Amino acid sequence: MKAMILAAGLGTRLRPLTNAIPKPLLPVGGTPLIVWNLLLLKRHGFHDVVINLHHLGPMIEQAVGNGSQFGLRIIYSREPMILGTGGGIKEAEPYFSGEPVLVLNGDTLVELDLGALCAFHRTRLAAATLVLREDPEAARWGLVEVGADERIVRITGKGLASASPTTPRMFAGIHILNPRLLRDVPKGVASSIIDSYVAAIERGEAVLGYDLRGYWSDIGTAEGYAQAEHDARAGLIRLEDRRLTGDRTL
Repeated sequence: MKAMILAAGLGTRLRPLTNAIPKPLLPVGGTPLIVWNLLLLKRHGFHDVVINLHHLGPMIEQAVGNGSQFGLRIIYSREPMILGTGGGIKEAEPYFSGEPVLVLNGDTLVELDLGALCAFHRTRLAAATLVLREDPEAARWGLVEVGADERIVRITGKGLASASPTTPRMFAGIHILNPRLLRDVPKGVASSIIDSYVAAIERGEAVLGYDLRGYWSDIGTAEGYAQAEHDARAGLIRLEDRRLTGDRTL
């Protein structure tokens, strides 16, 4: 399975920091955010990574190169205009070779067993698997409602009408999708991948939720960035752990 890191965003909520440096290159504990995620992928046996670029993209490409310094093979999907999560993944579709792809946000720090996530996705024959978190403010982030058998019923109120009890969750920005869900995503047009997931839910496909119980931090605001720095200094998340080898093929 290949992986994709979404790194094209403008980082508007972190301006003026992101006027001169793209958000994925902001350092946490002295190491760029995107490198934390590259090492996480390497730790769990990934070898091929696609990174999409737009805002200050050449800086990201110069910093991580072809991936050899991390034991990875990195290719780039360059976006002359920003395409969002749906359009960005669609643009990179030729690199996936028709296989499911793991997608991570380039501005998120997470501790997650990616091997277990991939095994869950395969075993359950899911069309898509979204990593979810329990959060008291899930509705503020975008409420994801999970029903029986980990099947997602609604995302931000869109999906299936059902009176059955659901569990509230928030989307952690990590997901696996089958490329068939990209068939109706227009190429070269900005869109959200969430629209494809809602459409799949409405068709009755298995769009599943996978609970994250480890560390997670969204570096979307100055407050979030400061908290991640504090957490790294406190040892709540450790870069050296990600340097552990593990050449399991996914």
